[in-house]
Amino acid sequence: MLKTKENTVLKVVIYVVCIFLAILSILPFWIMIVNATRSTTEIQQQAVTLIPSSYMMNNLKILTGKSFDPITGFLNSLTVSIGATALAVYFSSLTAYAQVAYNWRFKKQFFSFIMAIMMIPAQVTMIGFYQMVYKVGLTNNLSMLILPAIASPSMVFFMRQYLQPTLPMSIVESARIDGAKEFMIFNRIVLPIMKPAIATQAIFSFVASWNNLFTPLILLTNSDKYTMPVMVSLLRGDIYKTEYGSIYLGLTLTVLPLIIVYLLFSRYIIAGVALGGVKG
Repeated sequence: MLKTKENTVLKVVIYVVCIFLAILSILPFWIMIVNATRSTTEIQQQAVTLIPSSYMMNNLKILTGKSFDPITGFLNSLTVSIGATALAVYFSSLTAYAQVAYNWRFKKQFFSFIMAIMMIPAQVTMIGFYQMVYKVGLTNNLSMLILPAIASPSMVFFMRQYLQPTLPMSIVESARIDGAKEFMIFNRIVLPIMKPAIATQAIFSFVASWNNLFTPLILLTNSDKYTMPVMVSLLRGDIYKTEYGSIYLGLTLTVLPLIIVYLLFSRYIIAGVALGGVKG
């Protein structure tokens, strides 16, 4: 009887803590959406409120009047995010498969090299990367935001840790005996096995690419090539008056696709992270 009461109390505490953490997670997004409906004067007088106002259309007019083109920014961000995600997921999975399925001379050294690259911040290599892109004349080309995603050390590490206990080499050997080529084995056998890990890493990669501000801000100077984060970062360029309502609206338009993606694929995130943690 005592154990039953203790278990009930424990469950109540867990539920209360989870609800509290959920509210803390949702609250910043709700405040951002609410501020997108308020005027700059209202935001300056009362920074935080949970009650929406009626200035959203006015903020939208101000936003589009500042050379903010949400359709162009959305399409550019979507192109970069989808392209970078597809390349990162496929080639990281391919590299992880090579690490697990083959025995070659410098296999351990190669994996150590990948781990070492993970420790280097991207900002350290940005000067050299910009000089290279500038010399080949691709500073305003979205492909320079997509192609570097082929090399994703952290994703290779995750895929390798997932694939090691999951991939039955007997299936691979059987396919080879039957005459299947290596790429056919990878595309038709290995990729379906890796589906939970691929779904998880694809979502993380998409979100990271969509939110990326540093690299596009350096490489892109043509407004027709701006991504959504770059457009939002330039909204505060008015030296006379900062329209906070329009800035919050721009942030909301930037974050909204990510919220939709998360709501659609959240079960893959939870399942993939949990499974990857257990397998690792």
